[in-house]
Amino acid sequence: MEDRQVINGMVYKIRTGISWRDLPERYGPWKTVYTRFRRYALDGVFTQALQQIQAHADAAGDMDWLVQIDSTVVRAHQHAAATGRKGGGTG
Repeated sequence: MEDRQVINGMVYKIRTGISWRDLPERYGPWKTVYTRFRRYALDGVFTQALQQIQAHADAAGDMDWLVQIDSTVVRAHQHAAATGRKGGGTG
């Protein structure tokens, strides 16, 4: 199987949010794609790639380092956590 297929399978899975088992056959066996994804993640391949892309963009002046943080909190309604039992408690 070609590396390009496996990487495209990873991208497809991440973009669509599907489960690994639902990966289309054109990307090869889902277990192969998952195993390679896991290995790359544990080995830091994705982190290194992101750092290189950021360094290249920063050197070209294409990087905007302005960061905004939103601390908005949305509270759930009191009945949102009901367990289905009478009284809604855990016991």
